[in-house]
Amino acid sequence: MAKGKKEARVIIHLECTEQRASGVPGMSRYTTTKNKKTTTGRLELRKYNPFLRKVTVHREVK
Repeated sequence: MAKGKKEARVIIHLECTEQRASGVPGMSRYTTTKNKKTTTGRLELRKYNPFLRKVTVHREVK
């Protein structure tokens, strides 16, 4: 019996770090994929936050 192939790409969620600290209502979140074999750490990207109306750092959440 052959073993199933493990997926290298996983779906992750990115959440704004500035907005959580500022207390502004709402939460800016993005969904994307990453290769868990090549990118083992938490992903950080600069994305647009519509609540703050500027580009901020979005960090991967569990």
